[in-house]
Amino acid sequence: MTENIAWATPATDIFPTADGYVGDPAVRAEWDNRYADRQQLWSGRPNGALVAEVAGLTPGRVLDVGCGEGADAVWLARGGWDVTALEVSGVALERAAGHARDAGVDIRWVHATLTEAALPAASYDLVSAQYPVLLRTPDRAAERALLSAVAVGGVLLLVHHAGMESQQVNETGFDPADYVWPSMVVPLLGDDWAVEVDEQRPRVSPEGGAGAHHTDDVVLRARRLR
Repeated sequence: MTENIAWATPATDIFPTADGYVGDPAVRAEWDNRYADRQQLWSGRPNGALVAEVAGLTPGRVLDVGCGEGADAVWLARGGWDVTALEVSGVALERAAGHARDAGVDIRWVHATLTEAALPAASYDLVSAQYPVLLRTPDRAAERALLSAVAVGGVLLLVHHAGMESQQVNETGFDPADYVWPSMVVPLLGDDWAVEVDEQRPRVSPEGGAGAHHTDDVVLRARRLR
């Protein structure tokens, strides 16, 4: 999700619903409820780490993982990118589509979890995952889905809030061991990848929106060589 991480119930059975959503209905309901509680959850501005890291890239095909209300997707489309935006919440996607219409840009929307979306392999010049909520599994399905989507010569950009990985289980049941962090993706890169950025830095935060209290990011940018 843009700007911040919030925690959904772990997935159980995976199957498509009548409206085409592919994923666990409980996860969709959790996120729909979070968005429905507020008229606008995020700031409506693109994430600072995305803006900084995309500055030197030539626009091509981009996958926005966990697009939320669409601020990143709309910004990328305005910059000449061919955008596919993936999101589990139908409430968020409806808002995102409205923002895209208002901006006069075309975006391809995918209503699914990352691991169940059946995205075309090696097809995106940029895969952007800004503070994503990705459940960790023994087969590393989410990590591998991120990597497999990147085209040869393309870039994976994974950004998270610094310090979240080391937090303890709290009263809400959040356990960092249940989720994917940039440090878990790095060991999977191997010789087919070049790590261009792997660092903690002060967060360039849009004003307003949930998560504005986080001060530092972990930024991983890796390029697929072959």
